[in-house]
Amino acid sequence: MAASRKYALAKTILVAAVVLTTTVATAPHASAYPLPGLVTGDVGVHDPSSVKRPDGSYLVAHTGRDVALKTSADRIAFRNAGSAFPGGAPWASSYTNGDRNLWAPDLSYRDGRYWLYYSASTFGSNRSAIFLATSSSGASGTWTHRGLVVESRTSDNFNAIDPDLVVDDQGRWWLSFGSFWSGIKMIALNPATGLRSDSVIRSVAGRNGGPIEAPTIVKRGAYYYLFVSFDYCCRGASSTYRVMVGRSTSVTGPYVARDGTAMTSGGGTEVLAGQGSVHGPGHQDVLADVDGDLLVYHYYTDSGASRLGINLLAYDSAGWPFLR
Repeated sequence: MAASRKYALAKTILVAAVVLTTTVATAPHASAYPLPGLVTGDVGVHDPSSVKRPDGSYLVAHTGRDVALKTSADRIAFRNAGSAFPGGAPWASSYTNGDRNLWAPDLSYRDGRYWLYYSASTFGSNRSAIFLATSSSGASGTWTHRGLVVESRTSDNFNAIDPDLVVDDQGRWWLSFGSFWSGIKMIALNPATGLRSDSVIRSVAGRNGGPIEAPTIVKRGAYYYLFVSFDYCCRGASSTYRVMVGRSTSVTGPYVARDGTAMTSGGGTEVLAGQGSVHGPGHQDVLADVDGDLLVYHYYTDSGASRLGINLLAYDSAGWPFLR
């Protein structure tokens, strides 16, 4: 959720009704991406992140008051599940000027616990912070505040929002984050606490101050894939958000696009962009499920409302991801 460009909370929305395509022979052209898959119920989300729970159901966290939650038994019908902090998050209020909207959560399930990284900021400022909470069930009101992970001040050249946790092949924990300013950053975490382990800040992607945000890193085969969102969110049907990707054999980079351009120099290979009545898809998350990887994201309708998008994600013969 870009503090300098984004609204804090998605609008109430209509229901999606497009069936998820499950087979495709080749990657689609940029003008013919598959439409979002079928979702019903309470699918008004912005900046979604999702996990599959041990019982086979799904939990979604997204931007909203006190970090909004939704659940689904089948990945199609979703319902409101309250918020992570129904009593509020006073530790974040100095970054939000008292607003209870918390942005762009990253949700994961590891070591028998749910881990929630989330952002606190205000529109137009990089006076921002990322916090951590954990829960044994993921249910509303069960989340324990674990502390501040990283913050940015107006004097900094980065923005501490849009967190994403990745654990590398050596078991090391990393948090990527960032929006506009000097781009996407990465810090090392202590796996025992989930909090920051040193003072080093690495740069992994950027567009010379241009619009890039919402990192998501996953390891598939020989590569770590860094998904980001380019261009502009939160303009309703005029939004130009699109999903880009690069890859690296190292979690810390360098990440490069299909054409070899470094992501630190503005490179990226497009995975999803708006078309027809699907506007500004982005702020993506990748979830491994029984039928393959999923790309979970938000997009805007013609009315300007935001809603949940889900598509299957596949990889071509050269190892580059595409939607199906």
